[in-house]
Amino acid sequence: MNNGERGRSRLQSELITVNDLNRNDILELTNTLNALLADVFALYLKTKNFHWHMSGPHFRDFHLLLDEQANQIFASTDAIAERVRKIGGTTIRSAGHIGRIQRLKDNDAGFVAPDEMLAELRDDNILLAGFMRTAHKLCDQYGDIATASLIENWLDETELRIWFLFESGRKS
Repeated sequence: MNNGERGRSRLQSELITVNDLNRNDILELTNTLNALLADVFALYLKTKNFHWHMSGPHFRDFHLLLDEQANQIFASTDAIAERVRKIGGTTIRSAGHIGRIQRLKDNDAGFVAPDEMLAELRDDNILLAGFMRTAHKLCDQYGDIATASLIENWLDETELRIWFLFESGRKS
């Protein structure tokens, strides 16, 4: 082992948190939570993008709704990342890392109609809810009840966003 490898190995071991979870279980939970975290960051940025570029007769209502939802989404990022650290893993480190592991699609279009924004965010939140349910099952499998409990709260918030986006996007 050369000096660089020894240094990296030592630094990685310094980041390990001691707990009663199996190392392989920690790795699988960490990978799942990091993908979830990347998706949450992607959804946050898309929600803010649509908030900034909202237009039309319902501008004020939709603008405020998306700002409220973006704040709620962003609030969960720290809790997800800290949970990864608590169970002994390491978490995402950059926007590039997020881009490599996110499953939700970005939207870089120059213009998106308000009803399309709401529908796309609704669909992304539905996908996110599915990712959360999968993560919850993994937590159950490995006995990580603390993470499962947090996911239940994040899932409830996600379902609330889905409901609001669905109702706001309904045609009269």
